[in-house]
Amino acid sequence: MTQCPCGSGRSFESCCGPFLAGAPAPTADALMRSRYTAYAGGDADYLQRTSAGEALIGFDRADIENSFRSTEWLGLEVHKVEAGQAANAIGHVTFTARFRRDGRVHALSERSEFRRIDGAWRYFNGEAVRSRQTPAPQVGRNDPCPCGSGRKYKKCCGA
Repeated sequence: MTQCPCGSGRSFESCCGPFLAGAPAPTADALMRSRYTAYAGGDADYLQRTSAGEALIGFDRADIENSFRSTEWLGLEVHKVEAGQAANAIGHVTFTARFRRDGRVHALSERSEFRRIDGAWRYFNGEAVRSRQTPAPQVGRNDPCPCGSGRKYKKCCGA
């Protein structure tokens, strides 16, 4: 069994796999996690299928597919979930997704809005969240890499 890229700690088969295969996500949080997994796995069809409103209008398939070739997704951290359950019509998920592009590690922090449309959760839009600036940690060559990959710094971002 493969661990799900979304960071839930569950297997892909028991977490995001069914949603990417076509089952509806039961919550906004589950949809957000499965969309992260779709980015990590290069599934533009799923990303388009689960978008609505502003997100669907701005969906640029060529740009997204191009980003698949140059981006390595490193991890997801969900900070806050507001509503987004079966009884809700709207939900918000605040998260940080880490990724590597052009040899540099980046973090995308966003408060995403999800809406239930015709009984299915859809990503509607997102607003960047600015985090407080904190000094970069001093990392030794043999310390774990701060990107969260689980590898030593010298073999990861310090290479």
